[in-house]
Amino acid sequence: MNKNNISNNTGNINCCAIIPSFNHYQKMPAIVSAIRSHNIDIIIINDGSDKKCRSALETLAQADTQITIINNSRNTGKGSAVCKAFAIAEQKAYTHVLQIDADGQHNLADLPRFLTQAKNYPLSVISGIRDKSDMPANRAYGRQITDFWVWINTLSGGISDSMCGYRLYPLKSTINIIERFTIGSHMDFDTEILVRHHWQGTQIVQLKTKVSYDEKENSNFHLLKDNIRISLMHSRLFFGMLMRIPTLIKQNTQVINCE
Repeated sequence: MNKNNISNNTGNINCCAIIPSFNHYQKMPAIVSAIRSHNIDIIIINDGSDKKCRSALETLAQADTQITIINNSRNTGKGSAVCKAFAIAEQKAYTHVLQIDADGQHNLADLPRFLTQAKNYPLSVISGIRDKSDMPANRAYGRQITDFWVWINTLSGGISDSMCGYRLYPLKSTINIIERFTIGSHMDFDTEILVRHHWQGTQIVQLKTKVSYDEKENSNFHLLKDNIRISLMHSRLFFGMLMRIPTLIKQNTQVINCE
Protein backbone atom coordinates (compact mmCIF):
# COMPACT_ATOMS: atom_id res chain seq x y z
CA MET A 1 0.00 0.00 0.00
CA ASN A 2 1.23 3.51 -0.82
CA LYS A 3 2.53 5.22 2.30
CA ASN A 4 0.11 8.13 1.78
CA ASN A 5 -2.78 5.68 2.20
CA ILE A 6 -1.78 4.94 5.79
CA SER A 7 -3.61 6.69 8.62
CA ASN A 8 -0.74 8.20 10.60
CA ASN A 9 -2.60 9.38 13.69
CA THR A 10 0.10 11.55 15.26
CA GLY A 11 -2.06 14.63 15.72
CA ASN A 12 1.12 16.68 15.30
CA ILE A 13 0.04 19.34 12.82
CA ASN A 14 0.86 23.03 12.61
CA CYS A 15 -1.90 24.55 10.53
CA CYS A 16 -2.51 28.01 9.12
CA ALA A 17 -5.44 29.23 7.04
CA ILE A 18 -5.11 30.89 3.65
CA ILE A 19 -7.79 33.10 2.15
CA PRO A 20 -7.49 34.39 -1.42
CA SER A 21 -9.47 37.59 -1.88
CA PHE A 22 -10.34 39.64 -4.93
CA ASN A 23 -12.69 42.44 -3.90
CA HIS A 24 -14.34 40.30 -1.21
CA TYR A 25 -14.09 41.85 2.22
CA GLN A 26 -17.62 42.28 3.64
CA LYS A 27 -17.68 38.80 5.19
CA MET A 28 -14.01 38.76 6.15
CA PRO A 29 -14.32 40.00 9.77
CA ALA A 30 -16.66 37.10 10.61
CA ILE A 31 -14.48 34.60 8.71
CA VAL A 32 -11.32 35.79 10.44
CA SER A 33 -12.98 35.75 13.85
CA ALA A 34 -14.19 32.18 13.39
CA ILE A 35 -10.76 30.96 12.29
CA ARG A 36 -8.85 32.80 14.99
CA SER A 37 -11.18 31.35 17.66
CA HIS A 38 -9.36 28.07 16.97
CA ASN A 39 -5.98 29.80 17.41
CA ILE A 40 -5.13 29.34 13.72
CA ASP A 41 -2.89 31.89 12.03
CA ILE A 42 -4.14 33.41 8.78
CA ILE A 43 -2.51 34.40 5.49
CA ILE A 44 -4.72 36.58 3.29
CA ILE A 45 -3.72 37.07 -0.33
CA ASN A 46 -5.19 40.33 -1.59
CA ASP A 47 -5.14 39.48 -5.29
CA GLY A 48 -5.22 42.92 -6.87
CA SER A 49 -8.35 44.15 -5.10
CA ASP A 50 -9.51 47.76 -5.20
CA LYS A 51 -8.44 50.29 -2.57
CA LYS A 52 -11.57 49.83 -0.46
CA CYS A 53 -11.02 46.10 -0.13
CA ARG A 54 -7.29 46.47 0.47
CA SER A 55 -7.91 49.00 3.24
CA ALA A 56 -10.49 46.72 4.91
CA LEU A 57 -8.14 43.74 4.82
CA GLU A 58 -5.20 45.73 6.20
CA THR A 59 -7.41 46.95 9.05
CA LEU A 60 -8.00 43.31 10.00
CA ALA A 61 -4.27 42.61 9.99
CA GLN A 62 -3.50 45.65 12.12
CA ALA A 63 -5.84 44.33 14.81
CA ASP A 64 -4.17 40.90 15.02
CA THR A 65 -0.47 40.15 14.59
CA GLN A 66 -1.27 36.54 13.60
CA ILE A 67 -2.87 37.74 10.36
CA THR A 68 -0.52 38.25 7.43
CA ILE A 69 -1.63 40.26 4.38
CA ILE A 70 0.10 39.75 1.03
CA ASN A 71 -0.83 42.36 -1.57
CA ASN A 72 -0.63 41.55 -5.28
CA SER A 73 -0.45 44.66 -7.42
CA ARG A 74 -2.71 43.04 -10.03
CA ASN A 75 -5.22 40.21 -10.15
CA THR A 76 -3.35 36.97 -10.91
CA GLY A 77 -6.18 34.46 -10.39
CA LYS A 78 -7.31 32.29 -7.51
CA GLY A 79 -4.91 29.43 -8.24
CA SER A 80 -1.91 31.71 -8.53
CA ALA A 81 -2.83 33.48 -5.27
CA VAL A 82 -3.28 30.19 -3.42
CA CYS A 83 0.06 28.86 -4.66
CA LYS A 84 1.75 32.03 -3.45
CA ALA A 85 0.16 31.54 -0.03
CA PHE A 86 1.38 27.93 0.07
CA ALA A 87 4.95 29.12 -0.51
CA ILE A 88 4.66 31.66 2.29
CA ALA A 89 3.20 29.03 4.62
CA GLU A 90 6.17 26.78 3.85
CA GLN A 91 8.58 29.59 4.72
CA LYS A 92 6.78 29.98 8.04
CA ALA A 93 7.23 26.23 8.77
CA TYR A 94 3.56 25.25 8.81
CA THR A 95 2.80 21.59 8.10
CA HIS A 96 -0.80 22.02 6.91
CA VAL A 97 -2.85 24.68 5.18
CA LEU A 98 -6.58 25.25 5.44
CA GLN A 99 -7.99 26.89 2.30
CA ILE A 100 -11.14 28.98 2.69
CA ASP A 101 -12.96 31.30 0.28
CA ALA A 102 -13.42 34.97 1.13
CA ASP A 103 -17.09 35.26 0.12
CA GLY A 104 -18.50 33.69 3.28
CA GLN A 105 -20.02 30.64 1.57
CA HIS A 106 -18.17 28.06 3.65
CA ASN A 107 -19.64 26.81 6.90
CA LEU A 108 -16.91 27.55 9.44
CA ALA A 109 -18.80 25.61 12.09
CA ASP A 110 -17.34 22.58 10.26
CA LEU A 111 -13.78 23.78 10.78
CA PRO A 112 -13.18 21.54 13.84
CA ARG A 113 -14.21 18.53 11.73
CA PHE A 114 -11.54 19.40 9.16
CA LEU A 115 -8.93 19.76 11.89
CA THR A 116 -9.93 16.46 13.50
CA GLN A 117 -9.60 14.56 10.23
CA ALA A 118 -6.28 16.25 9.50
CA LYS A 119 -5.01 14.93 12.84
CA ASN A 120 -6.39 11.48 12.04
CA TYR A 121 -4.96 11.53 8.49
CA PRO A 122 -2.06 14.02 8.47
CA LEU A 123 -0.78 12.84 5.07
CA SER A 124 -4.19 13.20 3.39
CA VAL A 125 -6.07 16.03 1.70
CA ILE A 126 -9.26 16.78 3.65
CA SER A 127 -11.69 17.95 0.98
CA GLY A 128 -15.14 19.45 1.46
CA ILE A 129 -18.17 18.16 -0.44
CA ARG A 130 -20.90 20.77 -0.71
CA ASP A 131 -24.51 19.77 -0.13
CA LYS A 132 -26.15 19.76 -3.58
CA SER A 133 -29.44 20.94 -2.12
CA ASP A 134 -27.76 24.24 -1.24
CA MET A 135 -26.41 24.86 -4.74
CA PRO A 136 -27.99 26.90 -7.55
CA ALA A 137 -28.95 24.72 -10.54
CA ASN A 138 -26.18 26.03 -12.83
CA ARG A 139 -23.48 25.26 -10.25
CA ALA A 140 -24.87 21.80 -9.55
CA TYR A 141 -24.83 21.07 -13.28
CA GLY A 142 -21.23 22.28 -13.63
CA ARG A 143 -20.25 20.13 -10.67
CA GLN A 144 -21.76 17.04 -12.31
CA ILE A 145 -19.76 17.61 -15.50
CA THR A 146 -16.53 18.14 -13.57
CA ASP A 147 -17.15 15.08 -11.39
CA PHE A 148 -17.56 13.00 -14.55
CA TRP A 149 -14.21 14.11 -15.96
CA VAL A 150 -12.44 13.74 -12.61
CA TRP A 151 -13.68 10.15 -12.39
CA ILE A 152 -12.22 9.50 -15.84
CA ASN A 153 -8.95 11.29 -15.16
CA THR A 154 -8.36 9.49 -11.87
CA LEU A 155 -9.83 6.12 -12.93
CA SER A 156 -11.83 6.42 -9.73
CA GLY A 157 -15.49 7.08 -9.04
CA GLY A 158 -14.84 8.17 -5.49
CA ILE A 159 -13.85 11.83 -5.77
CA SER A 160 -16.75 14.29 -5.56
CA ASP A 161 -17.06 18.07 -5.84
CA SER A 162 -13.48 18.73 -6.85
CA MET A 163 -14.28 22.42 -7.39
CA CYS A 164 -14.97 23.01 -3.70
CA GLY A 165 -12.43 25.44 -2.24
CA TYR A 166 -12.92 24.36 1.37
CA ARG A 167 -9.91 22.08 2.01
CA LEU A 168 -7.11 21.21 4.36
CA TYR A 169 -3.86 20.26 2.63
CA PRO A 170 -0.69 18.55 3.84
CA LEU A 171 1.80 21.23 2.86
CA LYS A 172 4.88 19.18 1.94
CA SER A 173 3.19 16.99 -0.68
CA THR A 174 1.24 19.96 -2.05
CA ILE A 175 4.39 22.06 -2.51
CA ASN A 176 5.97 19.07 -4.23
CA ILE A 177 3.17 19.09 -6.83
CA ILE A 178 3.30 22.85 -7.33
CA GLU A 179 7.07 22.79 -7.87
CA ARG A 180 6.94 19.90 -10.35
CA PHE A 181 3.96 20.94 -12.45
CA THR A 182 2.27 24.03 -13.84
CA ILE A 183 -1.08 24.11 -12.03
CA GLY A 184 -4.11 26.06 -13.21
CA SER A 185 -3.84 29.66 -12.04
CA HIS A 186 -7.52 30.53 -11.90
CA MET A 187 -10.71 28.60 -11.06
CA ASP A 188 -9.19 25.47 -12.58
CA PHE A 189 -6.79 25.18 -9.64
CA ASP A 190 -8.98 23.34 -7.11
CA THR A 191 -9.80 20.47 -9.44
CA GLU A 192 -6.32 20.09 -10.91
CA ILE A 193 -4.46 20.05 -7.60
CA LEU A 194 -6.84 17.40 -6.24
CA VAL A 195 -6.42 15.17 -9.31
CA ARG A 196 -2.64 15.53 -9.14
CA HIS A 197 -2.69 14.65 -5.44
CA HIS A 198 -4.61 11.51 -6.35
CA TRP A 199 -2.08 10.71 -9.07
CA GLN A 200 0.72 11.21 -6.56
CA GLY A 201 -0.87 8.64 -4.24
CA THR A 202 -2.28 11.05 -1.66
CA GLN A 203 -5.32 9.71 0.16
CA ILE A 204 -8.39 11.96 -0.17
CA VAL A 205 -10.68 12.28 2.87
CA GLN A 206 -14.02 13.86 1.97
CA LEU A 207 -16.27 15.73 4.41
CA LYS A 208 -19.84 16.78 3.72
CA THR A 209 -20.39 20.47 4.40
CA LYS A 210 -23.13 22.99 3.80
CA VAL A 211 -22.64 26.21 1.89
CA SER A 212 -24.50 29.50 1.94
CA TYR A 213 -24.89 31.40 -1.33
CA ASP A 214 -25.42 35.15 -1.06
CA GLU A 215 -26.78 36.76 -4.24
CA LYS A 216 -25.39 40.10 -3.04
CA GLU A 217 -21.83 38.76 -3.21
CA ASN A 218 -20.34 39.12 -6.66
CA SER A 219 -18.81 35.93 -8.01
CA ASN A 220 -15.26 36.05 -9.40
CA PHE A 221 -16.10 33.15 -11.73
CA HIS A 222 -15.94 34.36 -15.35
CA LEU A 223 -18.50 32.28 -17.22
CA LEU A 224 -16.67 32.16 -20.57
CA LYS A 225 -13.00 32.44 -19.62
CA ASP A 226 -13.10 30.09 -16.63
CA ASN A 227 -15.18 27.48 -18.43
CA ILE A 228 -12.63 27.51 -21.26
CA ARG A 229 -9.79 27.15 -18.71
CA ILE A 230 -11.58 24.28 -16.97
CA SER A 231 -12.25 22.51 -20.28
CA LEU A 232 -8.58 22.82 -21.27
CA MET A 233 -7.57 21.56 -17.84
CA HIS A 234 -9.74 18.45 -18.18
CA SER A 235 -8.24 17.79 -21.62
CA ARG A 236 -4.70 18.19 -20.30
CA LEU A 237 -5.42 15.87 -17.37
CA PHE A 238 -6.99 13.31 -19.67
CA PHE A 239 -3.79 12.89 -21.67
CA GLY A 240 -1.83 12.85 -18.42
CA MET A 241 -4.08 10.06 -17.18
CA LEU A 242 -3.45 8.00 -20.34
CA MET A 243 0.28 8.00 -19.61
CA ARG A 244 -0.35 6.98 -16.00
CA ILE A 245 -2.90 4.19 -16.48
CA PRO A 246 -0.64 1.34 -15.27
CA THR A 247 0.49 3.33 -12.23
CA LEU A 248 -3.04 4.46 -11.31
CA ILE A 249 -4.38 0.90 -11.50
CA LYS A 250 -1.52 -0.44 -9.41
CA GLN A 251 -1.52 2.18 -6.63
CA ASN A 252 -5.31 2.13 -6.01
CA THR A 253 -5.29 5.40 -4.07
CA GLN A 254 -7.99 5.49 -1.41
CA VAL A 255 -10.86 7.96 -1.12
CA ILE A 256 -12.51 8.02 2.31
CA ASN A 257 -15.93 9.56 2.98
CA CYS A 258 -16.61 10.94 6.46
CA GLU A 259 -19.86 12.34 7.76
